[in-house]
Amino acid sequence: MEPLSVVELEELARAALPRSTYDYYAGGAEDEITLRENVAAFARVPLHHRVLVDVSLRSTRTTCLGQELAMPVIVAPTAFHKLAHADGEIATVRAAGAQGTAMVLSSLSNTPVEEVCAAASGPVWFQLYVYRDRAATKAVIARAEAAGCSALVLTVDAPLMGMRERDVRNRFALPEGLTVANMLPAGYGTVAARVSGSGLAAYIGEMLDPSLTWKDIAWLRSVTRLPLVLKGVVRADDARRAASAGVDGIVVSNHGGRQLDSSVATIDALPRVVDAVAGRCEVLVDGGVRRGTDVLKALAFGARAVLLGRPVLWGLATGGREGVERVLGMVRRELDLAMALAGCALVADVTRDLVHQG
Repeated sequence: MEPLSVVELEELARAALPRSTYDYYAGGAEDEITLRENVAAFARVPLHHRVLVDVSLRSTRTTCLGQELAMPVIVAPTAFHKLAHADGEIATVRAAGAQGTAMVLSSLSNTPVEEVCAAASGPVWFQLYVYRDRAATKAVIARAEAAGCSALVLTVDAPLMGMRERDVRNRFALPEGLTVANMLPAGYGTVAARVSGSGLAAYIGEMLDPSLTWKDIAWLRSVTRLPLVLKGVVRADDARRAASAGVDGIVVSNHGGRQLDSSVATIDALPRVVDAVAGRCEVLVDGGVRRGTDVLKALAFGARAVLLGRPVLWGLATGGREGVERVLGMVRRELDLAMALAGCALVADVTRDLVHQG
């Protein structure tokens, strides 16, 4: 029987993937409190549906950063897609385009940004880690822009890598033949196994710049014309500062529970961030989205769209491009049904009174 939900699909992916790969994709930091809480917090949000609304004609279409999307669901940046399927990020970007949405390509992809953009039929945004080597960072930004990426998504919650104990136990590293493809020209493409611990944690600790501060937002603005989105904001004061700095978007994110354990669940942080920016930039959210009702709740709290991470990997692992299309189609259909049952014909009809009374 075809899986009926993302949760069922994860079980199939767990059976299909090597243990170390599944643990890398599925795992979180330390006790994985935030990992679990991201999902649980969505379940605690009640929906206050409307009745006697004409929902015979519905649309999940929206825009994000001015780009037309078939649904407010975007493929989140996740690393190393070729661990899940030989076609890797090419399969994912083709699926995203077929479903009418955007993909955020990870800096840590196994496929060069030029090849991903060449295979795309929808928007591609580039997720950026700032390396200690600023010349290499500037070069990869220029490549992303030249390749056709339409936004730059700066991850701001990873000065160091969180303690992902599953990866430590498995001594996670990239197998022979797989690299951090976008950083190969700079000589930073290898994530090698270590005698002990996570090879990826060692790579992040050695390569990424932990001195990144707000002043670097101006530097990024000076080296690219792309819209700039900050990913990893959970506080209202940080959100206000980001909006004042002129960023185009914010992703409310705790890195999927993979950085600071006990960090606030993203759906709990979302309304405070939305209120803090007061429309000065668009707000997106990731972490814990597993159902169309989760998307509806995020939209009601003021998110422009959600980013979908692990479920995309489960689709990729179990069916390549077709598997990713299955996941995106599944969530879109669930959202369409949830909108109808909540009395919303259009995404614009999804307002905060659906999640808050009084």
